[in-house]
Amino acid sequence: MKALPTIPLDRLLLRPFCLDDAKAVQELAGDPYIADMTLYIPHPYEDGIAENWIASHQDQFEQGRSLELAIVHKEGQYVIGAICIAFHQPFDHGELAYWIGKPYSNHGYCTEAAKGIVRYAFEEMRLNRVFARHFGRNPASGKVMAKVGMKYEGTLRQHAKKQGEYEDLVYYGLLKEEYLSMK
Repeated sequence: MKALPTIPLDRLLLRPFCLDDAKAVQELAGDPYIADMTLYIPHPYEDGIAENWIASHQDQFEQGRSLELAIVHKEGQYVIGAICIAFHQPFDHGELAYWIGKPYSNHGYCTEAAKGIVRYAFEEMRLNRVFARHFGRNPASGKVMAKVGMKYEGTLRQHAKKQGEYEDLVYYGLLKEEYLSMK
């Protein structure tokens, strides 16, 4: 069994989720705002969803599909969000995705976590490209992507449908050579 990594950062720890985290995940991801700003998080966030999601992480990692980690406040050891790289091995690229619980937003945590997992993606996973997307109505997420060094690549207009409404998806990307030049 291939172990999910733990990535220590300045204020945060990116670590594998455990079933004890399910209550915090349900509480944070269950916020209607989080569901509204993400493509796949449902609302309401029903009982059992967090446990099933957490239980899937090891298999997803072993099958070479994704690396999903908890964003944990290092000092207090509590979960504040989630971060993921979904990898596409034939192309050596991965898609960055994240969410931070509303009580923990606007503290730079998302940027710190994104920088940490992007570093891991390029240096440990040996990816050539990392990309991410956000709803057009969520420019704060785009600011995180830009702070990580990603470049705006385009907008796919009305590309997704969330709660019956069409959504623009704004794409950012970072190449390994660009990442290395920023170090």
